[in-house]
Amino acid sequence: MITNEQRENLRGWLTGRLPEDLFEELVEVTVDREEITLIGRIPAPRLAGDASDAEREAAVEGRIQEFRERTREARIEVAREAEHRYRRKVSWGVVCDSRRALFTHVAAPVMTRLRQPERQVLDTLIAGGVARSRSDALSWCVRLVQRHTDDWLTELRESLEHVQRVRAQGPDAEPEPQDAPTDEE
Repeated sequence: MITNEQRENLRGWLTGRLPEDLFEELVEVTVDREEITLIGRIPAPRLAGDASDAEREAAVEGRIQEFRERTREARIEVAREAEHRYRRKVSWGVVCDSRRALFTHVAAPVMTRLRQPERQVLDTLIAGGVARSRSDALSWCVRLVQRHTDDWLTELRESLEHVQRVRAQGPDAEPEPQDAPTDEE
């Protein structure tokens, strides 16, 4: 978990560091313990007004692939610097027209112990064809919770940031420098 100040520092550094012509706009910066994900908007391809949906989809896919290949060197350079500075892997994605595509992203393993009723939930998802494995089923459950509890998770994150600010003011915090004594004291 990072604070709003750390997130703003990261977003500011990226805004200043990213090549000016890389994205039309930096749409999203997401951070967790392992990864920083950057999503930028790129221009949609220009098509004739009578272009079919299939042609439009293929053109957007082609634009995303062209962007990915053309900007690889610049993105790698920024990622290396950010990984050194922020000690997290950097992942990239774009929004083009109405399509969102991630190029790379971290799939971090998470270990957990589940009791039989919890394992039965996962096994039911597998039997129903929703998931291929318990790992896939657990990931599906997390995405479902994420989708339906966004307000609750946002409130929880804000509370955690408040706790971090209070801890930073505690007795283990770095003392603020004292002013040098003057001759009058």
